[in-house]
Amino acid sequence: MLLKRLIFTSLALTAVALAVTAQAQIKIGVVTSATGPISLVGIPQKNTVPLLPTKIGNFTVEYISVDDGSDPTRSVTEVKKLISEYNVDAIIGPSGSPNSVGVIPFVADAGVPMLAPVGTAAVVLPMTEQKKWVFKTTQNDDLIAKALVEHMVKAKVKTVGFIAINDPYGENWGRVFTELAAKNNIKIVANERYQRTDTSVTAQSLKILAANPDAVLVAAPGGATVLPQTTLVDQGYKGQVYQTHGAALPAFLQLGKKKVEGTILAASLMLVLPEIADSNPSKKIALEYVNAYTKMYGVAPATFGANVYDAGLLLQRAIPTAAKKAKPGTKEFRAALRDALENTKELVATQGVYNMTAADHSGFDERGREMIQVKNGNWTLLK
Repeated sequence: MLLKRLIFTSLALTAVALAVTAQAQIKIGVVTSATGPISLVGIPQKNTVPLLPTKIGNFTVEYISVDDGSDPTRSVTEVKKLISEYNVDAIIGPSGSPNSVGVIPFVADAGVPMLAPVGTAAVVLPMTEQKKWVFKTTQNDDLIAKALVEHMVKAKVKTVGFIAINDPYGENWGRVFTELAAKNNIKIVANERYQRTDTSVTAQSLKILAANPDAVLVAAPGGATVLPQTTLVDQGYKGQVYQTHGAALPAFLQLGKKKVEGTILAASLMLVLPEIADSNPSKKIALEYVNAYTKMYGVAPATFGANVYDAGLLLQRAIPTAAKKAKPGTKEFRAALRDALENTKELVATQGVYNMTAADHSGFDERGREMIQVKNGNWTLLK
């Protein structure tokens, strides 16, 4: 009889423990473009998922990782599935700017916070009732553009040719750069667009070449950054070429080779970590990420992977605060999580320091950028 009671008690305690464990689990959806045209961005992001924290406070965290194939329509399908079938408390992704813009109405309607590791500020600006559910883990376009324009002014650049990818990333860069150029008496003498999947930009580059600008700015993310610059070089352009932080990946150097030598961009300190002072608070975090990624995959990550890693750091800070107000798996918890993310202050991450506000869901300041130049085939701090 005593044995039966002990067995019953043991089973009851096990059931309670399992129930508590189930209640203590948080599900996070991750949507990346590990295949398709955006894969140079999506692969390091997908590879970063195993490095995200699986224990936050008293909660275990499960990451449900899916690939949208770089297709914005599929991004919507995957996001809807994560919300309706997996009941996720937050979403990291998607990788592409059009993909992230396209899913905003659905995460907002469901009240699920989304941490978008994309370049375009269009996912968080201008702030709206829908975009208040979105947080951006990369530097906003204006922060990067201001650094580039400041350099142009110092270099006495008076005319610029502008060529951008024809999607939300390029669209927002066109708006931001046009405004800054006008304020600094820089004339845009050629303004061209191209598609991410284009294999030739000869027509666009010939128009830029004919305008004979002092410099050219290419605004695109991932592998699409290379084609306009190499085409211009092949056609004989000798002026300075600038790139946005969308070019901050190893493939830019590997694909562009000598044709991208001298390129100037503003981007994350991760590109030039050996040159960053040890006193920089982000250096330690960035090195931890790079070393962990390199140990797991045998190669260093592109900065795009760090955008997902930082999303994990943001959630690690916000989840315990949200859990004080509601239980994971509920709409109340997701609302509290959104509020906690919005109130993030002085969170040191791989690329800078986050200070979120109701108006700023990116949160970076000048600590989130460095002026960088391609020299001898490598990234170097611009001296």
